[in-house]
Amino acid sequence: MLPYQNLQEAEEAHGRALSVAEKLWFRYSAHKPDYVLHYHNIIFLMLFYTLAPLPYVFIGLGWFKNMDKYKIQPKVKDSFSNMFKCYKNVMGSFLLVVGPLQVISYPTIQWIGIRTSLPLPSLWEVFLQIMVYFIIEDFGNYWIHRLLHSKWGYNKIHRIHHEYAAPIGLAAPYAHWVEILILGIPAFLAPALVPGHIVTYWLWFILRQMEAIETHSGYNFPWSPSKYIPFYGGAEYHDYHHYVGEQSQSNFASVFTYCDYIYGTDKGYRYRKQALEKLAKLRHEDEGRREDEPYHIPAEDRKSQ
Repeated sequence: MLPYQNLQEAEEAHGRALSVAEKLWFRYSAHKPDYVLHYHNIIFLMLFYTLAPLPYVFIGLGWFKNMDKYKIQPKVKDSFSNMFKCYKNVMGSFLLVVGPLQVISYPTIQWIGIRTSLPLPSLWEVFLQIMVYFIIEDFGNYWIHRLLHSKWGYNKIHRIHHEYAAPIGLAAPYAHWVEILILGIPAFLAPALVPGHIVTYWLWFILRQMEAIETHSGYNFPWSPSKYIPFYGGAEYHDYHHYVGEQSQSNFASVFTYCDYIYGTDKGYRYRKQALEKLAKLRHEDEGRREDEPYHIPAEDRKSQ
């Protein structure tokens, strides 16, 4: 809770006029206890999980036929009943697992120094902290994910997440409750190591969730702005991990690709991608030759020659 009775008192304490964003923050947070602001996280989590996957839901249900060409596993069809079942399961996990965790973690949030006070952080500060959070979380997530692909970890915990061999956006947080907890460790570790304002804390979890939804969307859109992020994996990269399933020892990283490259756990993916690109090139050259032939010979006959 801010220690000011009104805006004038806040501006006098800072020796300047508050920015528009700071005035809005004052009006919203001035009389709310810090623990109430902390509990906003679970509200944002449930809200954005409900709204962000909707475009992928509509596309998966066939509302936009021209989008089918971007589906990574086109033979797998989505159904509303399956999507709604996934949504209910995840929302139940949020309420029964993540919600109580948010409640009991408030003293830790206070201890590590995540603040609610004025002034608000600059955009540059927010950007740098979010980037650090992504890097820390990605590294920790990589190793936990690899451990979950051990025989015991997969059979007892991680297999639930892999029920979606062709992932959908709603299935990003679909997992065993133990996996939800342990994968939350690196996500929470990042702001614990580099604490900032609670607005940055909120934004971090919102962006991380939206990234996970895109990565599990099952669609590889060429116009996605995430394609311009260096070392970013994306939907096609993570889709391969789900496609291989239990035997997958590739593409463990949650966001970036550098850990997989450094530790050699992207070789299967790269080999398959190169093979598919080579096959596509041969097919294109073959079609070009057939257009130049005065008489087209069926592919089956050419193979027998």
